[in-house]
Amino acid sequence: MSDLSLTHPAPRPPKAGRFRAPTDEAPAARRALILVSVLGLAVLVLAPLVTVFAEALARGVGPALASLADPQAWPAIRLTLIVAAIAVPLNALFGLAAAWAITKFDFRGKAVLITLIDLPFSVSPVVAGLCIVLTFGANSLIGGWLVAHGFPIVLALPGIVLATMFVTFPFVARELIPVMIEQGRAEEEAALTLGASGWRVFRTVTLPNIRWALLYGVLLCNARAMGEFGAVAVVSGKIRGKTATMPITIEMLYNEYLSVAAFSMAATLGVLGLVTLMIKTLLEIRHADALAAQRRH
Repeated sequence: MSDLSLTHPAPRPPKAGRFRAPTDEAPAARRALILVSVLGLAVLVLAPLVTVFAEALARGVGPALASLADPQAWPAIRLTLIVAAIAVPLNALFGLAAAWAITKFDFRGKAVLITLIDLPFSVSPVVAGLCIVLTFGANSLIGGWLVAHGFPIVLALPGIVLATMFVTFPFVARELIPVMIEQGRAEEEAALTLGASGWRVFRTVTLPNIRWALLYGVLLCNARAMGEFGAVAVVSGKIRGKTATMPITIEMLYNEYLSVAAFSMAATLGVLGLVTLMIKTLLEIRHADALAAQRRH
């Protein structure tokens, strides 16, 4: 045996440590994280919502309902619902088409298309509204021709719809793209091989796999459409009873120190959002088994 082996003994094998799961945190750390989450939700979400309803009912239910019966209130509510009813289905259709093109086909410029989908996230809504005004305003080439033929865009319903669609366009596509990428193309290709038409493949194979992502995207798009202010304020001109949506009417009433009317309108807008959330929750409860099976898949 050499002197080297006597002076430098062989290293001992490392002791096998206890396996630690990623979620196996100390009780104090878990409680701290839960407390921070609950406090954040309470301060950022629950407290403002409670404040809005409290201010709306500060003088009783009667004055709150009377403010909603004002001639300025119902046109704003009706216009908001009409804009959402037009913009959300169109954005769902365009988002579905964009997600389908990105995930099912290989073509040049795919990265550019993805960047364009994310563009409304990085552009200010006010800038988006200004771009629509410059493009379709009465002083522009396109806008002047449309106004001359009795189809104005700016200061009218079409401009409000365009502004809302621009701001809310990414929500549906961004919800669908990850799901459709994970789904892959094997099922669609198998159905096409068996002789199914393109529409039947979409209806029986693709749509059942993406329906929950599509629902979430539509709900997010609807909530954003009803609450949009910046782009709509630039395009609409804030004309009372004609182009003023609910957020714009809330801002005008609050600036006029009509707090009960402003908070009553804000509470109504919040109720519309809560109804949307309740519909989503009821659908999840009703189809819980199908949703769990899809997640396992």
